[in-house]
Amino acid sequence: MLFSEILGLDHIKNHLTTSADRGRIPHAQLFVGSHGSGTLAMAVAYARYILCQTAEKKSLESGIACAKSFDKLIHPNLHFCYPSANNKRITSKARALDFLKEWREFLLEKPYGSLYDWYQYLGIDNKQGRISLDDAKDIAQNLSLKSYEGGYKIMIIWHAETMNIRTANYLLKLIEEPPAKTLFLLITDDERQILQTIRSRCQKLNFPPLGENDIKAALISKFNTDGDLAQKIAFQADGSYAKALQILQGNEDEEQFEAWFIDWVRTAFKAKGNKSSIIELLAWSDKIAKTGRETQKKFLDYCLNFMRQALLKNYKADSLVYLEPKTENFKLENFAPFIHGNNILPIAKELEIAIYHIERNGNSRIILSDLSIKLTRFLHQKK
Repeated sequence: MLFSEILGLDHIKNHLTTSADRGRIPHAQLFVGSHGSGTLAMAVAYARYILCQTAEKKSLESGIACAKSFDKLIHPNLHFCYPSANNKRITSKARALDFLKEWREFLLEKPYGSLYDWYQYLGIDNKQGRISLDDAKDIAQNLSLKSYEGGYKIMIIWHAETMNIRTANYLLKLIEEPPAKTLFLLITDDERQILQTIRSRCQKLNFPPLGENDIKAALISKFNTDGDLAQKIAFQADGSYAKALQILQGNEDEEQFEAWFIDWVRTAFKAKGNKSSIIELLAWSDKIAKTGRETQKKFLDYCLNFMRQALLKNYKADSLVYLEPKTENFKLENFAPFIHGNNILPIAKELEIAIYHIERNGNSRIILSDLSIKLTRFLHQKK
């Protein structure tokens, strides 16, 4: 990956290249932003810039060899760590290095891919991956080895928030006092979940959502998308190139999520004082609880976005509304009046609490049932 292949974010590219050119490279950096903004792709491009710039100074041949190794993500000074879990191939004590081949294939195929995409790629989307203590020991081992050609050793830790306390504490000393010419690039979309002592030792870079024009231009140039369609998708993508690609290619998850959501809110609306509808809500909760935890989290994020779009529609902010439900006999403008200033905050809060508890391995059936019963009350609150 090259900086030129990454959409937008010119100010971040300029900051990273300028600091590298001046030899002022902080040994630990934290990239904060959604996967759709290109945090992982930027980290790889930054690593390439640092390592291949050093190689080019030695000789033309070294520079060419460096570029070729990065094209396959096999440079000996480039290391990765990422969440993993047991699957059909690795049935016990899985760690990141067990999936290095799959990781390289995934990253080359989907540089803007999400954690959910990665879990699907490994066939573990019904589990929650973690960066384990064994991964931390592998990191320490890799970074203790002598650097190839005396250059930097770069460790990219993707979704650093999935480290547990033991893992984070094990790595803390290494991040605090790394070996010479070692660079840690931690990537997260939720910095609050990273140990404070680690965060405080990293220089943070916030990645904003991508601009509509950048996404539109990429869709036109890479996929020959019609200009009007590209503009519409760029607007709907809400600053995420990953979401733009999902819309362009057709997202089966979104269709399923829409069906689940509409069934949920219709049943919840009927449930007030209706015992049979309460039973239907519990059955709905049981059905969603049987899916993987990552699917549940992604669905609840979808619900949160749907509620926000309904609120904007209710308050006539049509220029900000991009959601277009495809379900027959369901119109956003008909649902919107039930989402207003008096209930949007408690609805959003309960959705976020449900996501938090599911992340921490709470009982999904109980969490979703509780959320569903609360929704029956929220939908009937007056504006």
